[in-house]
Amino acid sequence: MPYLDLLAAQLMDPFRIALLVALVFTMQRNRVVTGTFVPLLAGMLFVAVIIPATISPPDAGWIWPVAAVGMIANAIIVAAIIAIWAMVRRARG
Repeated sequence: MPYLDLLAAQLMDPFRIALLVALVFTMQRNRVVTGTFVPLLAGMLFVAVIIPATISPPDAGWIWPVAAVGMIANAIIVAAIIAIWAMVRRARG
């Protein structure tokens, strides 16, 4: 599968989006204790690796390129979620 098709498929994956929404929500609630950047990056890496690891055969060598494209997709999705979160917070006052 070409990388742009893979990126498009990952951007529209509802399971990935739900996991990342939960990640951002948890990061916002625990921001004082754990900070922002490290938990967010660790969660994004976890989501990028766990999804292809569960759907691929154990000896598949293609998991790392898929996980790398997954990190790009996760970064795009998380940026959109944080932007929406900031707009909601600003609208609430």
